[in-house]
Order: sequence, then C-alpha cells, then structure tokens
Amino acid sequence: MTSLVFYFQVHQPFRVKAYPHDAIGVRHDYYDDWLNEDVAKRVAELCYLPMNQTLLDAIERTNGAFRCSFSISGTAIRQFELWAPEVLKSFRRLADTGAVEFLCETSRHSLAALADPEEFRIQVEEQRALLKRHFGVEPTSFRNTELITDERVAAQVKALGFNVLLAEGADQLLHGRTSNVVYGMEGADGFPLMLRDYPLSDDIAFRFSNQAWEQFPLYAETFVEWLETLPGGKSFIGLYMDYETFGEHQPRSTGIFEFMSALPEMVLASEKDLDFATPAELSAREQPKESISYPRPISWADEERDLSAWLGNHMQRAAHDAIYALADAARSCGDPQLLEEWRDMTTSDHVYYLSTKCASDGDVHQYFSPYDSPHDAFLTIMNVIEDLGQRLGVR
Repeated sequence: MTSLVFYFQVHQPFRVKAYPHDAIGVRHDYYDDWLNEDVAKRVAELCYLPMNQTLLDAIERTNGAFRCSFSISGTAIRQFELWAPEVLKSFRRLADTGAVEFLCETSRHSLAALADPEEFRIQVEEQRALLKRHFGVEPTSFRNTELITDERVAAQVKALGFNVLLAEGADQLLHGRTSNVVYGMEGADGFPLMLRDYPLSDDIAFRFSNQAWEQFPLYAETFVEWLETLPGGKSFIGLYMDYETFGEHQPRSTGIFEFMSALPEMVLASEKDLDFATPAELSAREQPKESISYPRPISWADEERDLSAWLGNHMQRAAHDAIYALADAARSCGDPQLLEEWRDMTTSDHVYYLSTKCASDGDVHQYFSPYDSPHDAFLTIMNVIEDLGQRLGVR
C-alpha cells in the first residue's frame, strides 16, 4: 500500500508597519493591524473557508477514507481569533471528522530551533496548548518552520516527545535515494523522518497554473496516472505545501478547487494500492527503512533548499542575531505584553523579507513582502529591535 500524505501549512505573520528611527523611544505600536486584518479576511474568503469546505466534503463523500493534515501557526490562529473566527470554526469541523491530523510547530513560526533551544521549547509548548484549546488535540507529529531540519533540530523534537518529524526530500540530501520511505535521523537516535516529495508537491503548489509547463493543464486523472506509474516499494508520497496554494497563489479560476475535489475518489478507485494517511498513521505503520544524515540544515524554500531564504545576506543575519540577543532579557522582564511583542519578532517572515535574491526566487520573496525593498524592511525591523532593546533595558 502506498499512502498519499497531504500536509498543508497555514501561516500568517503579524506584519510590522512603518517604524522610522525617530519613533524609537517615543511610540511602541509596531504591528500593522489594518494590513494584518485585511490579509486574514481576504485569504479566509479566497482560500481557508472554501478549501476547508472542499476537504470536508471529500471526507464525508469517502466516509473518512480521504485523510490529510495541517500545521497552523500560532500567529495565524491568533489572527483568526481576532478577525476571522469563522475560519477557526471550519477547522474545528475538520478536526471533528477524525480524518484530519494537526501537527505541532513553533507558536511564532520562528527560527528558534537554530538560535535558542530554550525559546524553541517554550514556543512548542505554547503551540501544543493552542492546539489543545482550539481543536481538542494533542499533537504527536512535528514540522519545524519551513521544514528546516538537521540533526540538532531532530534531536530537540525527539526530546520534546514527538513521534515523527516532517522534512524536505532535497536532492543534495538523498543522493539518488527515494523520498518515499520513512528514514531514521542519524545523530538523533534514528528519529523517524517523513520526507516531502518535492516534484509532485510542486506540480500542485507551483506549476499548476503555469501555461508554459508542458503538463499544463493538470487534471486529477493525469496526476493519478503519474502515481500509478511510480516504481514499487514506496511507502508514501509526501505532498506538503502551503495551504494558501488553493485560492490565493493558484486562483479559483485555474481549476485548483475542482482538482482537489476530484482527486480523492480517483485515488481510492485506482487499481493500484493507493490510499490516504496522516503522518501519525503512516509513522505508526512504517518503521524507518534506513538511516539518513542531515549534517547541515535543509528547508523547503527556494532552489537551494537551505537557510539562504532567511539568513543569506548580512542584513538578515544582523537582524536575526539582534532579535535573539534580546531573548534572555525578554523572558525575564516580568512584562507579559513586552514579552509577547518580542516573541512576535521571532517570526521568520521578518528576516525573510530582507532577502536580496534575484530571479524567480527573488520574485517569490517580493510577492510576500509588505515593504518596498529589502533595505526598507531592514531599517524598519532594526528600529523595532532597537526600541524593544531600550524597553528591556539592554540598549
């Protein structure tokens, strides 16, 4: 049996508004609530609500045979609480089916696993509490921010009691091996890894509406045919992607909703042994086939599949270091609101916006950024960090 394992990432950051140097020490209103509310409501209408209904319908039509998983960042959950409570209700309906798994991550979609193990532990526990409160679940599977994984990250995740870690099936990691079996992480006592099948995932997430793509237009029938012709010996196909693929990145007019609506029954009707599973179900069924080493961090971002999307230039590294230099002071300040404001600055998007990459990867970075340029983003972020430092008494 080969299982399709769908994992959808749901994330919205608290974006920072214009914060000039002369605001330092004068005002402390960092976050652009108008923009954040506008984006949350817009994406709810384009993606979250209609796609949740599409998946709920598929679960009901197949009597629960269609299964999938989500990781919803804590920052997204808080925005839904503030501005789109109907989205939380629709996710609860999915949770109630028993066919959907909710994965754990850091509550702020942060790089804490790389920078500050104590902060990582705290944010993971925060996220566990959020998932329990909103969906009544206790997560057993983990995905780190942007699938950033190495042996250090896996060891931290294992120590926190999770059963499996999702990661990117990068070519430079696999060296010709398949991404479609469960591996054990060297350097983390063989902790189970489930890797992303990036070609098939990206056929849906990135190439679906590309009219220059030789496979355009992609229909569910074609996708199932590809699955049926894959070589044997595959335990699962990890289809991991941003949930905003559906309706925002790939507009409804592309047929993306019809594709996902048709896919479940076609997979289940296949003469090949195909079904759907969640990460928890798959990892309980399959033991690691062999060990694999992650000597350096791998992510699912950009062509390089490394950390360069967040830490690839001097501005990014300077901002990242400045944020985490305040960690001890923030955690010991005794002011819960100030701690929250600092913790939201650990969200990885803030350094992502400072990327100076060119070509297609650069286009992706600019698409997501609310700033006119990476330099403008850097000045804004560093001004906020300076003000936070003064308030924490370390500047």
